[in-house]
Amino acid sequence: MNLLRLRRLGTTLVLLPTFLAACTPYLHQHLLGTQPARLGAEVAANSQWRDLPAAKTKSVVAVYKFRDQTGQYKPQENGASFSTAVTQGATTILLRALEESQWFEPIERENLGNLLNERKIIRSTREEYAAQTGKKQPPLAPLLFAGIILEGGIVSYDSNILTGGAGLRYFGAGASGQYRQDRVTVYLRAISTNSGKIFKTVYTSKTILSQQVDASLFRFVDFKRLLETETGFTYNEPSEMAVKEAIEKAVVALIYEGFAERLWAPRDSTEYTGYGIQNYLYEKNQNLGIDVLGREMKLRRSPVAVGANVAVQQYSGDYSTPLRRLGAEATLHYQTSPATSLFINVGRGQLAAGSGVGRFNQTFDYAEGGVLYRLFPFDRFTPYGLLGAGATLRSIPRNDAPTVIPHVLLGIGGEFLLTPHLGISAGLDNHYFLNDQVDQFRAGRYNDYYWSGRVGAVLYFGKTAQEKALAKQAKSAAEAAAEKQKKAD
Repeated sequence: MNLLRLRRLGTTLVLLPTFLAACTPYLHQHLLGTQPARLGAEVAANSQWRDLPAAKTKSVVAVYKFRDQTGQYKPQENGASFSTAVTQGATTILLRALEESQWFEPIERENLGNLLNERKIIRSTREEYAAQTGKKQPPLAPLLFAGIILEGGIVSYDSNILTGGAGLRYFGAGASGQYRQDRVTVYLRAISTNSGKIFKTVYTSKTILSQQVDASLFRFVDFKRLLETETGFTYNEPSEMAVKEAIEKAVVALIYEGFAERLWAPRDSTEYTGYGIQNYLYEKNQNLGIDVLGREMKLRRSPVAVGANVAVQQYSGDYSTPLRRLGAEATLHYQTSPATSLFINVGRGQLAAGSGVGRFNQTFDYAEGGVLYRLFPFDRFTPYGLLGAGATLRSIPRNDAPTVIPHVLLGIGGEFLLTPHLGISAGLDNHYFLNDQVDQFRAGRYNDYYWSGRVGAVLYFGKTAQEKALAKQAKSAAEAAAEKQKKAD
């Protein structure tokens, strides 16, 4: 009976995570009904328009065609697709963005032929009515003309710029996940209808995320009883929404770029140096340090850091049956380049092996220094490698062995920043002694050495480049606000 209960309990524990995973994707679905039509999602556009300063006067602009210039079709694993990778209605999206910004007065030019034909019909109808009734009709109002033409288009759609995934399967149960990033890029330029001069060109980009998560179970729960279940979901960010965000961002950028060119002006002259333009200039300057994958290429770590580590050390030498012992160390880092730091370690440990009469147990202190190289110095998580040398001091010196023993150090590890000033690290080091006197016993061709597995915390001092830039931005915004308040008073 107890064996049967244990078997049922084990089956329940196996099935419970799978059941919960199966329920997860359906919490966001409407399984038994359709959804009514609703207004289109605005994503982040509303906040962008709210942050814009008010325009002194609206500028009349014309958009003839904002085209898809990529010529790409949707990628498919099998067969050919005749659906385009991005929307063909970019002109409509741009016209709405211009209208929502409250800075432009867009006029119809995409279907100008339809507009002109309708005006001809109106004139013809009025002339016929005037001829029949003898009442003269008022002339048709003239069309607006634009001082600026907006041109450009969707210039690229890059598929699979970043892909990856992870999975785990054990004893018939497992789960996996995959992700993919695409990117759409938009260019927008303002052209003078008077001279044909290109006033300004801006470009923006937006990533498109696709994710897939699935879980499955395949197991015999009893004799001749097989349980098999699977579940999962896929999320694809709509490409049309990505194009919309990129176009709206381009309109915002064009407005702020027009400040410098005096193409248009804000209602309040203090907005020339206000929070909005300062925020835009900071983002533009920050963009200089971002790579093609959108990663910020600015130093996240301050030049000086101190840390403390707890280590598990295992001796390898002339005694058999090595034992694991605890150790501790303090470390000091000084960053000399984005990827390279100098370090000094000071610590205490213990090496032990065997038992009884042939037992070896030695407590030692050590100091070492070297170079640490970070593989991804601009990311929160970075693997690293280190190389150095140092000296080991015996706690109980002997007359027949040197007190100080030199060693070399080689290690690998990783570090993750929890905050801009606090990180956690873990690593594996090998300390190779330059003589065979550590265990006071000479045998074999190789010197004594030991492995050390470490975990610890690192505390960074001072401001990073990112924090200095944010402080400068806050100071500029505060000065602009003070100037605006002074003028209002």
